[in-house]
Amino acid sequence: MKWNQILRRQEYSLEDPDTTVIQFIKFLKKRRVKRVLDLGCGAGRHVVYLTKQGFETYGIDISETGLRKTKRRLRKEKLNATLIQCDMKTLPCVSHYFDAVIGLFTIYHNTKQGIKNAMAETHRTLRKGGPMLLNFQSKRSSKHGKGTRIEEDTFIQEDGPERGIIHHFVDEAELYELLRSFRILKIQLEEQEIEGYFQSRWIVLATKE
Repeated sequence: MKWNQILRRQEYSLEDPDTTVIQFIKFLKKRRVKRVLDLGCGAGRHVVYLTKQGFETYGIDISETGLRKTKRRLRKEKLNATLIQCDMKTLPCVSHYFDAVIGLFTIYHNTKQGIKNAMAETHRTLRKGGPMLLNFQSKRSSKHGKGTRIEEDTFIQEDGPERGIIHHFVDEAELYELLRSFRILKIQLEEQEIEGYFQSRWIVLATKE
């Protein structure tokens, strides 16, 4: 599996949490949230951080390598969290189970229909009123249009560390379409240029209606 290869790379095994997650956790604590799902936890940096902050944390990922790294990090910190190997489009969890969901750098590695399916599963397993933090690749990104086109705004990367991986790119209008089952509280476009590469991602805070 390509994600097993990718998650062996050091740049995909970061330890510090994303700044948006740090802010989101403050939001969760105000709401007295308990049970949090990390949707596509990768090497586990957010599973570890959430657990340290006192949440009952669940991490799902399709990659065995990512889950093994997460388990090792939890063991090193003497922390406990529930880890499940599965596809985000078919979550093996009962309905209305999670109080909140985090999904960073994951959801857009799907076709548009795949994203819709993942959103439907997230909606099913999230309790009513539960908050959700996601990000999506923007069409303004340098990666948009690069690689093999498999459908509108969806490309398989042909080079770099994510060679062979699907990326779907959206604009603000499509975000509202994909998240129509949720109440969007905030949308923010975060952009930066690194060594000639323009990164552009949407940060979305929403709740289940």
